[in-house]
Formats: sequence, C-alpha cells, structure tokens
Amino acid sequence: MDAKSFLEQFNKDMEKVKAQAGNMVGAFGSLFSKTMGEGALSVKQKELIALGIALSVQCMPCITLHVKKCLDAGATKEEMIEVCGVAVLMSGGPAYTHVPEVINAIEQLSS
Repeated sequence: MDAKSFLEQFNKDMEKVKAQAGNMVGAFGSLFSKTMGEGALSVKQKELIALGIALSVQCMPCITLHVKKCLDAGATKEEMIEVCGVAVLMSGGPAYTHVPEVINAIEQLSS
C-alpha cells in the first residue's frame, strides 16, 4: 500500500479505535501531545528521533506516520536519510531492510 493510501486508511481505522477504546486514545493522545511538542528539542528534532526509532524497531506504520510528521515539521529528505544511517548503525540489517520504506514514503508524501 502506498503511503497516501496508508494514511487515509489509518485515519479511518483510528476513528473506529476512538469509538471503541476512547479512554486509551485519550490517554495516548495526551502523552503524545505533552511529549512531542516544542521543548528543549524542537518538534522537528523529536520527529527525526521518532523516525529513527520507528526504523530501528521495524514498525512500518510508524515509519510512514513519522515521515509525514517529519515533513510537516520541516525536515528535509537529507535529514531523514541521515537519520536512517544512524538507525542502521545502531540496529543493523533489520533496520537496513526497511530504509526503502522511508525513501518511498518521503517520495510519495513530498509531492
């Protein structure tokens, strides 16, 4: 599934989750907003870190979501590719095999 289609489906699916597990969604949303806002680190820096972690743990949905959030925060393709290098350094081959997902998401969501 391409990144744009994934995001559309993800948003639809999350509406179902909100309807059936609203307390969980609210709690996670609160943690997310309090953690990922501006602070000592910028939103862009935090999203780049999140992308690196997503790649390291090989979470395909997280990779696409955080590429989108990186782009929204003003991160460049070059910054995201550099993050991939750090993730591969720290996580090895399993992260390396997911780098194409990052590149594809960047290409699909940048246009």
